Amino acid sequence: MELLLDVEGLKKSFGGVAALRDGRFELRAGSVHALCGGNGAGKSTFLKILMGIHNRDAGSIRRRGKDVDFAGPADALASGIAIIEQELSPVPHMTVAENIYLGREPSTRFGGIDFRTMNRSAQGLLDDLEFDIRATQYMMNLSVAQMQLVEIAKALSHDAEVIFMDEPTSAIGEKEAQQLFAAIRRLKGQGRGIVYVSHRLSEIFQIADSYTVFRDGAYVGSGDLKQISRPDLIRMIVGRELAEEYVKTNTPTSETGLEVTALSCPNKIEDISFSARKGEIFGIYGLMGSGRTEIFNCLFGLEKSSDGRIVVDGTRISVSKPADAMASGLALVTEDRKLTGLNLSDSVRANICMASLPEMSPSFAMSRRREAEASRRIQAQFQIKAARDTMPVSGLSGGNQQKVVLGKWFLRNPKVLLLDEPTRGVDVGAKREIYRIICDFAAAGGTVVMISSEIDEVLGMSDRIMVMRAGKSAGIYSREETDAQSLVHLST
Repeated sequence: MELLLDVEGLKKSFGGVAALRDGRFELRAGSVHALCGGNGAGKSTFLKILMGIHNRDAGSIRRRGKDVDFAGPADALASGIAIIEQELSPVPHMTVAENIYLGREPSTRFGGIDFRTMNRSAQGLLDDLEFDIRATQYMMNLSVAQMQLVEIAKALSHDAEVIFMDEPTSAIGEKEAQQLFAAIRRLKGQGRGIVYVSHRLSEIFQIADSYTVFRDGAYVGSGDLKQISRPDLIRMIVGRELAEEYVKTNTPTSETGLEVTALSCPNKIEDISFSARKGEIFGIYGLMGSGRTEIFNCLFGLEKSSDGRIVVDGTRISVSKPADAMASGLALVTEDRKLTGLNLSDSVRANICMASLPEMSPSFAMSRRREAEASRRIQAQFQIKAARDTMPVSGLSGGNQQKVVLGKWFLRNPKVLLLDEPTRGVDVGAKREIYRIICDFAAAGGTVVMISSEIDEVLGMSDRIMVMRAGKSAGIYSREETDAQSLVHLST
């Protein structure tokens, strides 16, 4: 197969700190190549150099055998290279079609935008990808998952020969992921090359042909995915042996920590009932739109339920706003840490203490001493790696950012931990640390309710699993009596 991209010796430093020390990569026509590595391995810097977003300090990039040096993303696009970025950047007050063709709208003979042609082209693209989205919908009315699908459609609309996909399934469910994989296979059959970046190893082994591993900003190795096992690939990524991927140290007790009865929210969830015990990790699995997240939104007062009964630690509670839920011992880790879990422009310390401001302000003024002590304690407990806790939280890796979100809630000593996609967008090493934190909380008598769209994760971590389908519960099963095939069958 012909080489579409050939990269050697890429280097890039920021302020004297090396972000990429030795980036090497080969992409062949008609293939899907997985770019693997933990947070901070240099993958994003590597892709930004290839897209012309960053200038390289050293190294060579060849496109179909010819040396290239892109001055910006427009040059990369002109050369047939497009990217689906992990960070979404929609224009909310524009339609889906306007977002897809932003800056290259078709025009009428009078010089205006030809909306009819644009909408028709966008809808055709969405239909080909089997994405259930209307081209005339406004972006602000879409879910995060639907916005991600629009970003995918936008990249594919450029008809590029090389497509970089940076965590394309991080905000979408199993059904949408399978639609994306079908689209990738069609592109591969057309002779295009896909560079696939994902922390979800199950996806990599499902969709990719070959792999390249970066670690600490440098090339580690590459090869055919059929020739390497999952444990060996993990060893290459983290640089050490991981005893086991899922840490289970908790034992459910007979005491109920959270009891939910007949919880309903119009057009979202209906008659949801379950109980989670102290010491238990209770999993919730379902496809996008099944009502998973809406359960947490109702429990935490982010959405108003029309009916239902909530009991925490034996006491019935009434929740009309998040403050009510927090006062009752609930904590919510949302599915998108950058959108709803963190204040990215603020410091690590401020984010850790964000949910405990009254405790940090005993005299109507912030106690800097209390704030600093709380921050140090949480950083040590969660092994958060930060140069200093006054640095912006945006400068941390995805895994460390997620640990800041968890630490923020642990500072409040919650009784019930509601986790929505707790390991989304973090590497395998950080995942294991987060699993340890979750299990330690449950083992100490806490109650955990965890939503996950990763089947391996929900099976590996949960003691019991409730399956959601079309806003209703499709049943509750112990981990011993279900498997991946059963979960998929029940959820569709």
